[in-house]
Amino acid sequence: MGFFGVYAQFYRVGTLGVEGVSLATWVLFVYMGFFWITYGLFAHSPEVYTGSIVVLPLQVAILFRLKPWEHPRVAGRAMVFFALCCLLPGAIWGWAGALYGTGVAMTINRAPQLIELIRHEDATGVSVGSWALGVACCALWVIYYVGAHLWAALTATAFAGLANLAIAVMASYRHRQTRRRIIVQEVFAS
Repeated sequence: MGFFGVYAQFYRVGTLGVEGVSLATWVLFVYMGFFWITYGLFAHSPEVYTGSIVVLPLQVAILFRLKPWEHPRVAGRAMVFFALCCLLPGAIWGWAGALYGTGVAMTINRAPQLIELIRHEDATGVSVGSWALGVACCALWVIYYVGAHLWAALTATAFAGLANLAIAVMASYRHRQTRRRIIVQEVFAS
């Protein structure tokens, strides 16, 4: 399911452009993809590392279309943020600390996308379907983590799912606004 969600964003960026898509969010998605692969390997959980391995190439492709090399400060700040939220707690408290820190990072890393949607009316490149599938995917991971008794991973994923939901709702709102504006322009042009 995660693959289809990321693919929806990949397709939208490829066909409609990157307008409204946050570089910082997608840089962090790539960093966190590597984190979840590493965690899955250490936790001996093929479900976790396979899920991230499957979506990582599409995340990297989206990131490539956003041209991070043109904005190295964004990528650098994202790396510092990732290190402070994920790596530092992991070094201090082990995997549980890293996972709780990742929960914070996964929630906050959606903030640039949400801010972008609040600030700008044009959300052309933002896929509501991608974010909605992200919500569903997080819900399925939460169910998996309950069964596996992985509470830190559950907490991280639950908060990320709520942030995904906020983005899906805001993107849907922006797309409706754009459609209304186009209809009004067509009526007055007639």
